[in-house]
Amino acid sequence: MTTKRTLPSDLEIAQQAELWPLTEVARQAGLPAEHLIPYGRHAAKVDLGVLDEASGRPPARMIVVTAVTPTPLGEGKTTTAVGLAQGMAQIGERAILTLRQPSMGPTFGVKGGAAGGGYSQIVPMETLNLHLTGDFHAVTAAHNLLAAMLDAHLFHGNALNIDPGNISWRRVLDINDRALRNVVIGLGPKEDGVTRQTGFDITAASEVMVILSLCSSLADLRARLGRIVVGFTYGGQPVTAEQLGAAGAMTAILRDAIQPNLMQTLEHTPALIHAGPFGNIATGNSSVLADLVGSRLADYVITEAGFGADMGAERFFNVKCRVSGLTPSAAVLVVTVRALKTHSGRFRVVPGRPLPPEMLAENPGDVLAGADNLRKHIDIVKGFGVSPVVAINVFPTDHESELEAIREIAEAAGARVARSTHVVDGGPGAAELARAVVAACQQASEFRPTYALDEPLAAKLEKVAVQVYGADGTELSPQASKDLKRFEELGYGNLPVVIAKTHLSISSDPKLRGAPTGWTLPVREVRAAVGAGYIYAICGDMRTMPGLGATPAAQNIDIDETGEIVGLF
Repeated sequence: MTTKRTLPSDLEIAQQAELWPLTEVARQAGLPAEHLIPYGRHAAKVDLGVLDEASGRPPARMIVVTAVTPTPLGEGKTTTAVGLAQGMAQIGERAILTLRQPSMGPTFGVKGGAAGGGYSQIVPMETLNLHLTGDFHAVTAAHNLLAAMLDAHLFHGNALNIDPGNISWRRVLDINDRALRNVVIGLGPKEDGVTRQTGFDITAASEVMVILSLCSSLADLRARLGRIVVGFTYGGQPVTAEQLGAAGAMTAILRDAIQPNLMQTLEHTPALIHAGPFGNIATGNSSVLADLVGSRLADYVITEAGFGADMGAERFFNVKCRVSGLTPSAAVLVVTVRALKTHSGRFRVVPGRPLPPEMLAENPGDVLAGADNLRKHIDIVKGFGVSPVVAINVFPTDHESELEAIREIAEAAGARVARSTHVVDGGPGAAELARAVVAACQQASEFRPTYALDEPLAAKLEKVAVQVYGADGTELSPQASKDLKRFEELGYGNLPVVIAKTHLSISSDPKLRGAPTGWTLPVREVRAAVGAGYIYAICGDMRTMPGLGATPAAQNIDIDETGEIVGLF
């Protein structure tokens, strides 16, 4: 068993940190001071003019941090990404980290904040998890402005002949609130609007958030917002934000939000925090613009993709890389002993409850029993022509024999592997991982997406299901087949695809562990995110507005007598 050390809480570590002035962090990143727009003491916007100024510089090597199929406890993907960035500095490499901004829904719900953990965090963690520079609020306002203009159009005569029963644009809020999932609006007298059923999603699920994450310039943002489809006419034709006259004002609201936010790690490594799209129905990646800025300033850009390699990394490769034009050099696969023991199917892990005592006992056989999941994720990364590096996120309860079992599994599958103790040791604990990543980046990349954009939509879905997930194929419902046919007739057939499915299994069934075979991906319906620029298939019940539990994290958050925030984790 590794040596156990008692750590202060994440918030205590963050609040005890000595932060550098952001001008010094920017200087270290090679970011000229004139491109820094301060927002308070420890966050700043980055003027996109830096992209033109640094256009002649060779782009950095791109590293995506992903993971095995996550357990309910999480495997420390964000923490590993932060630790790796700090580890790169420890070995003398210039790296910039790009991460999604956390949603306040999970912060006040069950999951808590998403600033990293231990001695591998983004600071100040309170700033990161609560508002930051207001980008989420800008997305919320822009999204809801479009909803308001849509309902005003219906009220004032409906000149576009919109079918109120075929409207897909709902409203959003960055708080978990199950009571708003389905609502009826326009109740009351006639002047209060047209009565119809709609609902709310969380802001991270907004198409506007995905657009913010995928746009490459202010002009591109404006064009994508104009292409948003809010619903259809009685004749079946799409109705766009441009037709409603909303896209220009939406762009004005998002004018500052388009700029990435500069922060720092506990060891002062530069971090660009920007956008926060959902990981199950959207891309689950930070912004293209943050990656582009980082690639013009550093030698390595480290970014994180949501959930496992079958989801966030697949969308990073098939969607985000196509938009940014950046070619990935390596992928880090985060794994833990407890993850592989969970994927063995021998243990039941429940959030909020202690791990089963027998799960903590030394037993490399339990690790080997769950090894298929790691092998499959290595194969997924290699299938894109990218070099995988398995990062073992070491816990104090791990045993040497179990850690060695993971090393043997990874090396036998053709991946580099390194242990990392970044949570307790910070950057020095990730130095071995950083060296392995640098070595992987020196290997020639043969990056290849799963499908060509000119293939039929159904073929794209089939290829992701078979080549990435390991399914035998897809099973399209009559509605899904109808949706695909209609979208191709409307000219959307050349868009990439996103598959909305469970993140708890490589398959579409959250109960299936390891690397399931002999199954078919059921596609219930297909929707179009035309502004964001992809088609997404629904393969299960996806909650786009979470609910609060009986004891949400918000109950523990307060301020003390000095005004400091307490209870945030």
